Amino acid sequence: MVDEASPSPQRQDGGKSARTARPKHAATHKNGTQNASPSHRNGARWPKLRSYAAIDLGTNNCRLLVAKPSSDGFIVTDAFSRVVRLGEGLVETGRISNRAMDRAVAALSICADKLKRRNVTLARSVATEACRRASNGEKFINRVRQETGIALDIITAEEEARLAVLGCQILLEPGDGPALIFDIGGGSTELVLVDTSGSAPEIIDWLSAPWGVVSLTESEKFDVDSPSARGQAFQNMRDRVAESFAEFASRLPISDNSDFRLLGTSGTVTTLASLHLKLPHYDRKVIDGLIVPTESMRDISAMLAACSPEERAAIPCIGKERADLVVGGCAILDSILDIWPASRVGVADRGIREGILRSLMSSNEQRRRS
Repeated sequence: MVDEASPSPQRQDGGKSARTARPKHAATHKNGTQNASPSHRNGARWPKLRSYAAIDLGTNNCRLLVAKPSSDGFIVTDAFSRVVRLGEGLVETGRISNRAMDRAVAALSICADKLKRRNVTLARSVATEACRRASNGEKFINRVRQETGIALDIITAEEEARLAVLGCQILLEPGDGPALIFDIGGGSTELVLVDTSGSAPEIIDWLSAPWGVVSLTESEKFDVDSPSARGQAFQNMRDRVAESFAEFASRLPISDNSDFRLLGTSGTVTTLASLHLKLPHYDRKVIDGLIVPTESMRDISAMLAACSPEERAAIPCIGKERADLVVGGCAILDSILDIWPASRVGVADRGIREGILRSLMSSNEQRRRS
């Protein structure tokens, strides 16, 4: 039997905008390190090496990680990822469509089977912007519970930002001054300013902007066959995003002495990093933790924005599934680079799922000690 982890207490506040709150959550588990000795790993500290699982149902993707704790974090024993486009049409209708629900339920059914086969004993499953925004989000959650047994927790944007930071902060470059971590999702983008002067990064300011690769793409209709129309659409996308970033940008501590460290976790940055390396196919081992010059990221963004959908689909590491959405991600990334003038972009192929796993393992360990 899988135990569903309790929803975060932050869910009760309905979410807070960066305008009204500046939360200070400490991401206290650096890379999930527990410093356990080999005898502890097979003894009372990790009884029978329990399996933990994290499911992240986003606006565009459904992702699962199953892992067991280890002395230096955790070992992934199973994973799953599928494009479900849960937020398809949400901008126009305000609802999750039946077809999108069907795709998501099918993917989550696969996840449920994996949880059983891997004997997962503790799991947390979260849903993000599409379910937060949709008028029938709760109805969809109930359907998922009935058909798959998975209890999805619709988390706030604040919790989403915290989990993303917890999942990828170990990849931040050392340096002075605050750093910016961002997560370009399907329905929203989280920007998180962190203080790294202590033993672990601490969130000092954050923003959840209502633009992700799906919501931005669906909001900007244009003639894909016209190069001039594509160029104008890309500029319009950037203008929309810049407006949503403006207030947060005005609070950023821009200083000549800052290192302007920047770390991104999303399909956009991993895809552009793959193009930077000219990979014939995606390879997480060489992408996760890569540092890419900002100039290269901007050049690739401009190239993709000028391409037709067919030309983008023919590029390795993009394909048909991402061809229509990657330009929106490029517009968001360019806007982030405008407000945080970093010379390098750190790339993370990790985020919410890893943050969930570390939270689950840490909480379970604390309960065992108490």
